[in-house]
Amino acid sequence: MAVKITDRLFIPEDELYFTASRSGGPGGQNVNKVSTRITLWFDVLKSPSLSEEEKWQILDKLPTRINKMGILWINVQQTRSQAGNRELALQRFVELLAQVLVKPRFRKKTRIPRKVQEERIAEKKRRSRVKANRSPKILWES
Repeated sequence: MAVKITDRLFIPEDELYFTASRSGGPGGQNVNKVSTRITLWFDVLKSPSLSEEEKWQILDKLPTRINKMGILWINVQQTRSQAGNRELALQRFVELLAQVLVKPRFRKKTRIPRKVQEERIAEKKRRSRVKANRSPKILWES
């Protein structure tokens, strides 16, 4: 089965690796006995599902979540069950990659119309006159 990231990108589940470890947080006595924290591991550099451009995009935008070997990890310990944490880890993985792989729209440069520039200058001159009229006139006598 594959995990859908975007409309055109699917990552097979066999590229994802899950490990369980002891979790902090709620669980009472259970927390000391059962490994409920799930860590999702994904090898970005060796993934055949990603293009080179996508790999570098992920590495560039998620440097704190990727180790030196190019493996991305996500820790989840929100629920008391492994299954719940596994689902949350997959969900976070999909959201994270979908967010990173969005191509930014480039802004088309536009010119400020001459009329707008002239109105701005005229308003500045008007404000200058208003403020100049507020100050007292000092006549210097010699």
